[in-house]
Amino acid sequence: MKKVIYSKYDKSKIGDLPRVLFEGRIVVVLTEQEAEKAVRYLLSQPILGVDTETRPSFRKGQAHRVALLQVSSYDVCFLFRLNQLGMSPSVKRLLEDTTVSKIGLSLRDDLNSLRRLGDFETGLFIDLQNRVSEVGVEDMSLQKLYANFFGQRISKREQLTNWEADILSDKQKLYAATDAWSCIMLYEELLRLEQTGDYELIKVNDDETSSAA
Repeated sequence: MKKVIYSKYDKSKIGDLPRVLFEGRIVVVLTEQEAEKAVRYLLSQPILGVDTETRPSFRKGQAHRVALLQVSSYDVCFLFRLNQLGMSPSVKRLLEDTTVSKIGLSLRDDLNSLRRLGDFETGLFIDLQNRVSEVGVEDMSLQKLYANFFGQRISKREQLTNWEADILSDKQKLYAATDAWSCIMLYEELLRLEQTGDYELIKVNDDETSSAA
């Protein structure tokens, strides 16, 4: 039986889906020594998922620098606290690496934010937003994409919390790790569907999604 995916996913259905969470190990990285060990491990992996978090601004004209870079393998996610670590040599090495595919979403924004901490040459990054359109999916948000491809819900509840807090809460760490790890899952499922053709795309027009919202 072919997997059914939609060109546009009905956001109103997401709340009823079972929640997905990263079940692996989460490691917070605070120093260059810790970053060096983390990067050594990450660059030994076949594929990585990446994302960033920035402290939200609720005041017009105010913008904060990126505070967190989360990079996940299949079962370990490292949270680089850039508000303390900065663009360290190891972080720069990771971002410039051209040997391991790093999967993310809306990567141009993330990479531009990271460059505010220090310049670097862009390594091997693959943006899911560019890839999903190749199978006819128009949604661009991680939450909608994961619901569409897996029928599971990624909670965004922690998105607007303080990512510069002295100590990240367990909920923040789990949220950040899930976002990075889920990029790997989406990319590999996308490749599988492309290679096997084992899917049916249902075209949804704007009127259908707006009336269901």
